[in-house]
Amino acid sequence: MNENTQEEEVLKQIEREVRMREGASKLLAACSRREQALEASKSLLTCSARILALLSQLQRMRKAQILGRVGRRPSEDIAPCLGKVALSDLRIPLMWKDSEYFKNKGELHRCAVFCLLQCGTEIHDTDLVMVDRTLTDICFEDTIIFNDVGPEFQLRVELYSSCAVDSFSQGALGPRRGSLLGGSLGCSSGSKIRAAFESATVCGSSGGDEGPGGVSPPSSPHRSSLGPKFNLLAHTTLRIEHVQEAFKTHDLSLAATEDSPFWLPLYGNMCCRLVAQPLCMILPVISGQLKVKLGEDLNCWKNVYGVLRGQSLLCYQSEEDLESEDKPLLVIHIRKDTLVCMSERDPVQCRSIYISTQRQGEDVTYTLTTHTPEDTPRWTEALWQHVHNMSQWKQCCDQLMKIDMLNSRKAITVKQGSLYHEIVTPSSPRDGLVVPDLSVEIRTLLSSYYKERY
Repeated sequence: MNENTQEEEVLKQIEREVRMREGASKLLAACSRREQALEASKSLLTCSARILALLSQLQRMRKAQILGRVGRRPSEDIAPCLGKVALSDLRIPLMWKDSEYFKNKGELHRCAVFCLLQCGTEIHDTDLVMVDRTLTDICFEDTIIFNDVGPEFQLRVELYSSCAVDSFSQGALGPRRGSLLGGSLGCSSGSKIRAAFESATVCGSSGGDEGPGGVSPPSSPHRSSLGPKFNLLAHTTLRIEHVQEAFKTHDLSLAATEDSPFWLPLYGNMCCRLVAQPLCMILPVISGQLKVKLGEDLNCWKNVYGVLRGQSLLCYQSEEDLESEDKPLLVIHIRKDTLVCMSERDPVQCRSIYISTQRQGEDVTYTLTTHTPEDTPRWTEALWQHVHNMSQWKQCCDQLMKIDMLNSRKAITVKQGSLYHEIVTPSSPRDGLVVPDLSVEIRTLLSSYYKERY
């Protein structure tokens, strides 16, 4: 994909998020229940974060183009492979006072919370969770997966909170419903992006630091008074050193004080499972015909079919043995400290590849050759790249980590009671349910909004 195509793709993503943001704004204006308003407000904040992230990516792309024109090109160092990073079973413990939790005294402090997770330009949000003193932990069951992530990734986790009062006044929303829903959607992409950028860069009232944490839900000044507001409560950043199979505790940085209406008594840490799957551990890197030297006899060579994958170069007697899942004839272990070199003394037509590694705690060197001179540098470079990938992904290549897909949000159906299901598709209306007369334009917008979101 060339630079122009990449830039066009980013612009399309920005326009899509702008449309999603407009849809969420109209949803917020049409909400009649607080649960609906909370979801719409959460969507506004999430869309704003994505717009800012995409605009930053677009700026970096254009800066790289300018540097390329003046002769300053990015580093030509070998880039490691990409991979998947998954965060699951997120738990945030609460520290209620004894009088609140055990004696059940005082005002019932109730908040709606969710987490916003960002890794590069990929941003996800969890489901909303209602929290009061009856809970000892905030639990998010989502499995959030980030694709095409490098080993230098920084996964920022932000906890947002909104004070959930029992009463939900329609006075501020009702009179505006008709005028806002009847508004035209026809605007140029440029003006939409400019308007979204101006609104998305407005800092929230939480006083959090920069990034998605500073995004404010409202998309325009006259909508800033609509609905509930989410504020940044705490945040942390996870990196490759935090990756491991088991659950691990991480420190949280608090971004609010106890006198804030959206405050919750946090311990100051969170627990989650963070795993990574580098592509070099999942997919075969290279495969083909090889000759392997067995023993010290210079004439003892064996034709094999080699497959480089994970921590091993698997050598089968033939490709048919690989397809039949027979045991390999020889397994050459490839690790982060494995040395790979190509002989210089041998003639160009029969250069050898030397792999120095460990087997059962002892140093051992394997000698390989290819059937054609062109395959020798191809195999050598693939082995170099593979060792480099493993050294950069560190403990993520010690074994293949499992990503549990059971709790993935893709497997969760659309929630019942959403604005879309109650207004747009009331196939079986309940007794007394009055379906508003919405325009075709808004029906289409609401339908596309929920299809894209879920």
